[in-house]
Amino acid sequence: MQKNIVFEDEHIIVAYKPAGIATQTARLGQQDMVSELKNYLARKPENKGKGEPYLGLVHRLDQPVCGILVFARTPKAAAALGRQIADKSMQKYYYAVIFGRPKQNAGSLEDYLYKDGKTNLSLIVRESFPEAKRAQLSYKKIKTLMVLEKQQEVSLMEIELITGRHHQIRAQMAHAGMPLLGDGKYGSEKSKELSREIGCKYTALCAYKLTFTHPVTGKKMLFERQPEGEIFLPFFTTGI
Repeated sequence: MQKNIVFEDEHIIVAYKPAGIATQTARLGQQDMVSELKNYLARKPENKGKGEPYLGLVHRLDQPVCGILVFARTPKAAAALGRQIADKSMQKYYYAVIFGRPKQNAGSLEDYLYKDGKTNLSLIVRESFPEAKRAQLSYKKIKTLMVLEKQQEVSLMEIELITGRHHQIRAQMAHAGMPLLGDGKYGSEKSKELSREIGCKYTALCAYKLTFTHPVTGKKMLFERQPEGEIFLPFFTTGI
């Protein structure tokens, strides 16, 4: 876990969550970031004999998604970070690899989402739908590449998340005709087929940049990390 810690002090921990690991889970025997970080903190010499350390969960990433998360080490820090999420001053940026090429190189999406608890899916619904929540993001295309052996285009998109809804990016991008590779829940038949053929087993989505104000010092914090998944690598090297 220590290799995934990007920054830490007595108030916060910023860590990179690999794809496939839950942010938090109640399932016995399943690895998750909260448990791993608590174990890491408990092993520190200054915490020995003090019981389970405090770790505040401020925001989450879906299990198949990788990226940067900030955790609070005190209730005061958790409350301050929570306020930044509520007033949208905490900014979250993602890289996503989509099937094909977007019709527009940049744009924004605004929809209303309803979380179906039975299927654990977020559905695009009308504003008047009961329990519908507004979802907003902006996107721009970074690069389009050709998967030569398949003669299919895939594109790297940068996404700024304005609101933080359940499965928001995955649901909105798919609804707009830009399904993410590796997404078995929201992908199109063609995107799922290509994902299987090239071995993309995790959703091609990474929270690569996070900015917020330090909850105690007031310093502006910016953390950025290049995605580690193989599906992202060609966009940062020489191509597929």
